[in-house]
Amino acid sequence: MKSDDTFYDDEPTGELTAAGVFISGAELAADLVDEIPAIDPDTLLPHWTEQPTGAVPMVVARENLDDDPWANVPAPAWREGEADWVAHEDQFDASVLAQRDPAEDARSWQMPPAREPFGFEPMSEVELARPEPVTPSLVRQPSSSSRDPLAGRAVRKGQTSTVGRATVTGIALTLLLFAVLYLGSTVTALLVLLLLGIAAAEVFEAFRASGYHPASALGIAGVLTLATYSYLYGSFVGYAATSVMMIIVGFIWYALSPQKLDVMEGLGSTVFVFTWIGGLGSFALLILSSHTFAGRHGIAFLWGGVMLTIANDTGALFSGRWFGKRPLNPTLSPNKTFGGLIGGSALTLLVGYLLLPMMSPWTATHGLELAMLIALVVPMGDLFESMVKRSLGVKDMGRLLPGHGGVIDRIDGLLFALPTIYYFTQFAHLS
Repeated sequence: MKSDDTFYDDEPTGELTAAGVFISGAELAADLVDEIPAIDPDTLLPHWTEQPTGAVPMVVARENLDDDPWANVPAPAWREGEADWVAHEDQFDASVLAQRDPAEDARSWQMPPAREPFGFEPMSEVELARPEPVTPSLVRQPSSSSRDPLAGRAVRKGQTSTVGRATVTGIALTLLLFAVLYLGSTVTALLVLLLLGIAAAEVFEAFRASGYHPASALGIAGVLTLATYSYLYGSFVGYAATSVMMIIVGFIWYALSPQKLDVMEGLGSTVFVFTWIGGLGSFALLILSSHTFAGRHGIAFLWGGVMLTIANDTGALFSGRWFGKRPLNPTLSPNKTFGGLIGGSALTLLVGYLLLPMMSPWTATHGLELAMLIALVVPMGDLFESMVKRSLGVKDMGRLLPGHGGVIDRIDGLLFALPTIYYFTQFAHLS
């Protein structure tokens, strides 16, 4: 029972009470159900389970108020046609949003005023003229301003290089070498030192003629020092110490130079010649050293390698002139052909198999094996020197040997053969 003496299950009377006020005439909502209009099916949204129709409402009305600062901003619109997708960037000026003079009571959510960059002045529309780049003067200057690339360089001029002259010179050198080898290891070592010193001097002179500034005296001293150490101690450990001294002394050399020279160029050419002539040539002294071979057979091993090198050069010379048509590398050396390579290799193998066994402790097997290696590395030595001469713009490194050029032109292939001979005897356990 309620406070107004009525029960919850009593029939409604139609009268409502609100704070002691009776509202007469009110009707129950249940009595008005039949009078509420039904939902219009045209405006009723489709159920979410139905397929979309693809129809979208279109709003194309755009108001343009002249007195409104936002008038230039296009109103939102549904874009359907191609014309509705035209960009409106040209119609909108973003400067209207800028606040040049913000109020002092600006709220925290407002954008802060724009600040001028510190220490920068506005760039002019006209591009400033850039200064011309300063190109340092070249340190390496050619020794001659003539257009002749061989002018003033250590080349053969006025000589006619013929096969006959080269053959006579080769025979004379072979006989001299026979005599020196017969005199023993000490005399042979002195001859090797002399040849390495001359070869290094020729290469340094070619570098100087091409405009480089190598430390020639330092380089020659390094070559002779390394070769002497290899002969006296029978070890190639001195190569590391000599190389370090070359770098340190070379730095001091150029640091105290009265001229302003390119250290990288000068010291680089010095170390290059030292490594090429000294590093490879010193293997001849290692082979001759009594510390390397207990039986003192080093002179026989060196003589066998020299014979194979001479055979390769001789066979390549004649077969190349007779049958050579296709060059090995026309850029580096157009005179060295595949015909010369085949002929030189054939003669080298023949000498290694037939002549080397006549000298103890060579055998036919070891002679043939070494001959195959020599036939590969000697042409590489020739091409390597051709590459150096091509880079320097010279034809020959010297004029000491008629028909051959300089000493380095004669021993270029032998320099590559010497390490091959040394390591072959070590791996083959020849002693």
